[in-house]
Amino acid sequence: MIYKIHEITGEYATDADSGQQVYDLIHSQLLSDQSVELDFSGVSVFASAFFNFAIGQLLKDLPSDRLNELLKITNLTPNGYSILKRVVDNAKHYYSDVQYQKAVDIVLEEYAASF
Repeated sequence: MIYKIHEITGEYATDADSGQQVYDLIHSQLLSDQSVELDFSGVSVFASAFFNFAIGQLLKDLPSDRLNELLKITNLTPNGYSILKRVVDNAKHYYSDVQYQKAVDIVLEEYAASF
């Protein structure tokens, strides 16, 4: 299945809500071993929030090597790839290290409570 990200986000793939929409579209397919392509044609601005929700949280349920086999990313700008790589590296660390995960969760909870 091919998803044209521009149809979901427009030119700006920056917010968590759009990322969650992408995740919701592809998560079950990937878990069912179906290949998915995300086509970023027409998208020129990216933020880590989008990639954290769209792709980073996939690593909770899928090993990175399996995700690499099933998920194809096309027409992503070099800047987009740079952000995506950082998000994936952080997600791998987060989901593979329970102590790190707990520490991050505590910091985020404390930060959220300060508002």
